[in-house]
Amino acid sequence: MLLFCLPYAGGSESIYFKWSDYLDPSIKLYPISLKGRGKRFYEDFYRNINEAIDDIFNNIKNTLDKDDYAIYGHSMGSILAYELYYKIKEAGLREPTHIFFSGHAAPNIISKKENIHLLPDKEFIAEVLELGGTPEEVAENSELLEIFIPILRSDFKLLNDYIYNDRNDKIKCNISVLNGKEDDINMNELLGWKTLTSGHFNIYNLDGDHFFINDNIENIIKIINNTLV
Repeated sequence: MLLFCLPYAGGSESIYFKWSDYLDPSIKLYPISLKGRGKRFYEDFYRNINEAIDDIFNNIKNTLDKDDYAIYGHSMGSILAYELYYKIKEAGLREPTHIFFSGHAAPNIISKKENIHLLPDKEFIAEVLELGGTPEEVAENSELLEIFIPILRSDFKLLNDYIYNDRNDKIKCNISVLNGKEDDINMNELLGWKTLTSGHFNIYNLDGDHFFINDNIENIIKIINNTLV
């Protein structure tokens, strides 16, 4: 069983590296690298979600028919996981056995878009820090900011420009939704995911805010192991 993992805005594949220490031996971790960060730092950013999905698909398509697999996406990664499912389906390849949507409202729930990627650097970083996922040490280090601001702006633009496409065919596999109890995503926004699948639906509320993923590794992996093994 492969577990493809998609990062949150500003994140790279490295946010999932520690998961290998807790995953059941039958599950092979496969963090997905995105352009403009991590080992692909020198590649140009995506111009839109479709471009990101095409790139992700092209990087994993040769592995999809070799083994069963699941997908985990946090925050921005949840939107990428949702759109990736339909890209895989359209290509006629083996579909995932399970998808974990983490830290994001269902895409069919309309939410207000605030265009924070257009703010001046100081205000933009203040908004990002308020989400809780960026260490204050980064905000106070001008050299690190020069690296991270363009990545964050690009990712927030992708999300801001994303337009949900209502599809007649629902996700066939079972899905799980993970949420931080202190996040500002409401229950209606979480339950919206249930309407997007014809499979079983589970929801898990974990301690923490939007970035509960950073402090709940063992609990998250326990859910993944119990679900996939």
